[in-house]
Amino acid sequence: MSRIAQVELGEYRGVYSYDLQDLDCDRGDYVILEEDHSYEFGKMTSLKQTVCEGKAENTKGKILRKATDGDLKQIENNRIKARDALNICVQKITERKLPMQMVKAEYTFDNSKVIFLFTADGRIDFRNLVKELARVFRVRIELKQIGVRDKAKIIGGYGVCGRELCCSSFLKGFHALSIKMAKDQQLPLNPSRISGVCGRIKCCMAYEFSVYKEILKSLPHIGEKITTPEGKGDVIEINVLKRYARVHLGEGKVVRKDFSQSHAE
Repeated sequence: MSRIAQVELGEYRGVYSYDLQDLDCDRGDYVILEEDHSYEFGKMTSLKQTVCEGKAENTKGKILRKATDGDLKQIENNRIKARDALNICVQKITERKLPMQMVKAEYTFDNSKVIFLFTADGRIDFRNLVKELARVFRVRIELKQIGVRDKAKIIGGYGVCGRELCCSSFLKGFHALSIKMAKDQQLPLNPSRISGVCGRIKCCMAYEFSVYKEILKSLPHIGEKITTPEGKGDVIEINVLKRYARVHLGEGKVVRKDFSQSHAE
């Protein structure tokens, strides 16, 4: 049996599984990792769990130790160096007039590589930029293009609900979103109402979508002809949460048909 832990790699590079071995680490602890013959740091996001040996082969690496005071000091020094590296990279991009916007820079724990995260509208040929940055920093350089949702997760902020952004507070990854989620929840299809600070559909659109989807199975569709105690008519409106439909019987007569009792049954 092996023990596996979920660890947020570095500060901006996602959550992955690592072999915890026999170490005594808890959620929220900074740890030092071994990955691809290099040393990284990360923060444990889940408590340890025991799995079969075969599962351990799917881990990204192993946890070497809980971060010491010296390790934490090095991590902080790397953050300072990363800010300087980001400024230099922005300067080089400006000189080359490349259509890309830098978001963050990060050193690996062992200082063997600098990772630059950026956004851009399309694909960018940054090969010459990488060569120049390698000459400046004398370490391996990785430029990684990210999406606007990833940018929001990294930078953080607050939504219109007044709470910290879901992506930067508790979501480990992004799920698929569509305008249909807003339609089925009868939300106004106004971009300013259903879009987050990233400009994409809010992640919370998916939280209750499955409930609405299930309730909609027991309700008629708009335009469908149904029978009411007052006669047959066309459905012109439905209320998902209250589970009723408004039906037009003709000659301006509109009645309400309740489906909440049938749903309960």
